[in-house]
Amino acid sequence: QVHLVESGGGLVQPGGSLRLSCAASGSIFSIRVMGWYRQAPGEQRELVALITGIGSTSYGDSVKGRFTISRDNASNTVYLQMNSLKPEDTGDYYCNVRGVAGFSQGFDAWGQGTLVTVST
Repeated sequence: QVHLVESGGGLVQPGGSLRLSCAASGSIFSIRVMGWYRQAPGEQRELVALITGIGSTSYGDSVKGRFTISRDNASNTVYLQMNSLKPEDTGDYYCNVRGVAGFSQGFDAWGQGTLVTVST
């Protein structure tokens, strides 16, 4: 079992910043990819950012240049630094971690979601 705990969401004004964290725990042998997705009301879930075990990153077009994903391999934690936030960044943000657990079983775990609201 792999468990993810997210934190850092909240209310922020346009132009402001927030930092999300997601810590993975449990029977983890290795982590391949860590990422963040978001879902706005009435919309489909979309990719925000991904980071691989060697630090390669990719971002959704709407957040390039404003958001930065990073990870701490020692603590199995992924971060999302969000700057210059816009109202359209509002939504539930979900952490996703994929890797290998005990007994060489692959896993694809999701966090419970943390709400980010960008508004005056």
